[in-house]
Amino acid sequence: MSFINDTLLSIGPWQALERNVARLMQHAGWEDVRIVGQSNDRGADIIGHRKGKRWLVQVKFRRNGNVGIDVVDKTIEAAHFYNADFPVIATNQMFTDEVIKKQSILLASQIKLQLWDKYKLKRDWDRLTEISSSLKQSRKYQENPINQVINAYNSTNKALIVLATGLGKTFVAAESTRKILNLPNPPKKVLVLAHTNELVYQLEKSFWPFMTKNITSTVWNGYEKGYPKETNFTFACVDSIVEHIRRNGDLPTNYDMIIIDECHHAGSMSYKTVLEATRAGKNNGAFLLGMTATPWRSDDKNIEEIFGEKLVNLNIVDGLRNGYLSNIDYRMYVDNINWERLSELHELTPRKLNRTLFIREWDDAVIYKLKETWNEVEKPRVIVFCSTIDHAMTMRDKINSLGIGRAEAIYSGNYSGHRLTSADRNRLLADFHNGYIQVMCAVDIFNEGVDVPDVNIIVFQRVTHSRRIFIQQLGRGLRVSPGKEKVIVLDFVSDIRRFAAGLELKNSLEGSPIYLNLGNPVKFMNVVGEDKAAESFLKEWLEDVSQIQDAKEEDHILKFPPALTDRQKIR
Repeated sequence: MSFINDTLLSIGPWQALERNVARLMQHAGWEDVRIVGQSNDRGADIIGHRKGKRWLVQVKFRRNGNVGIDVVDKTIEAAHFYNADFPVIATNQMFTDEVIKKQSILLASQIKLQLWDKYKLKRDWDRLTEISSSLKQSRKYQENPINQVINAYNSTNKALIVLATGLGKTFVAAESTRKILNLPNPPKKVLVLAHTNELVYQLEKSFWPFMTKNITSTVWNGYEKGYPKETNFTFACVDSIVEHIRRNGDLPTNYDMIIIDECHHAGSMSYKTVLEATRAGKNNGAFLLGMTATPWRSDDKNIEEIFGEKLVNLNIVDGLRNGYLSNIDYRMYVDNINWERLSELHELTPRKLNRTLFIREWDDAVIYKLKETWNEVEKPRVIVFCSTIDHAMTMRDKINSLGIGRAEAIYSGNYSGHRLTSADRNRLLADFHNGYIQVMCAVDIFNEGVDVPDVNIIVFQRVTHSRRIFIQQLGRGLRVSPGKEKVIVLDFVSDIRRFAAGLELKNSLEGSPIYLNLGNPVKFMNVVGEDKAAESFLKEWLEDVSQIQDAKEEDHILKFPPALTDRQKIR
């Protein structure tokens, strides 16, 4: 059964048609294919790139009747908004004669409007190779996790893979599944679960390269229920599945394999309900595969109780030591420590300590260091992590005033009465991918479940500390890519727990005999260079770094600091 056929074209819903057209493009060789169709999408549903040109596709699902002329002008306007070279209208039906005549007129004006009706979509599917052109070969270090999952499928009923952000946990899960489907006893139905609607969509797209042209998939989440009985793969939001179970008592079809992304969430009641209903991970139940980059849970629920012992556990330090991740040049700046007030500090909580210890306003110093760092990498691509929309806007304006590159702010929510729409965000991400934008000042948008291009400079400023979010954000710069020598991290600390995280990363990397070629991966800096005195002082004060970095806002864990005489003499 193909993912472009009369049945799937006719039953919809419109979101499914959009995704199948996007999958068709990706399978055929388009790059950076993004589904952008939402409310306020400005007339775009899909953006893709081929041979350096941007294609914009407006997808029109019709129960009956052909697509009329009114769609043409909207598509052309969308192409202008997204700076697209080729506007396309795709439909599961046909086009009126008026639309076809309009296409000829536009072509004479050098506007290359493309029309993809249901027959063209099916012809294009027929021409596809069996294997997607976007399927990549696994890296050597990924082969062991893949084989471990396959062995677990053949011998037991569950598996747990922990791979840091940037090491390809989704790749490992998808490639393992692809190979399992070629075994003598393959699963007939696969359920892939995530805890948010957005992650569900991203997961399905991530699995497409690993699916042959005859494998079908559907989405079941808060926006659509899909058609799980008719397809091989169901990508679902756990809450949608739970609601169905509570109303109907069971699932609409039996699944032989269940994959849970970001499985550190699997201790919740929602996941428990699904796992009990499917007997996943138990005898005579579905094979259960959990994958995560950050295995910590706020409630200390041990995920090994659900998924068994970790078959593979590669963290960021492992990836850096072994060259699986990009070399990292981590610079933790301590200029904003109010050293004069340290003597006032007794047993304070992190919240009170942060308010007392750190000097907040030093945006200009951050801009200065970014400008200084700019020429250290080829083709700079930067993410500046900010704490508020106001701060992101300020940083955007300050960076643009330097004239070194174009900066934009990306966020969700409102700013001074203005909402950055999904269309705005998608255009920004597309321009960031293509290099039209060099700097993104981000607020809570690049943490979990957002597909962003690789970057080579990361700036942490005014960010609250969360061990999980820190790892996810840092991982945005750690992916290896052609021509990339390293990622430079400028961490302008405003939380004492970040010092602990930096010290732990530094100690982990330097304390191993495997440590070879990273230079000094974590440096404590001030505006004139490396600050060894600050590092020494902080090491003495923050003795148990893991305890401190995991502390909650009101925990009393910090004692009166050591004497400042040596520090003050050096100053």
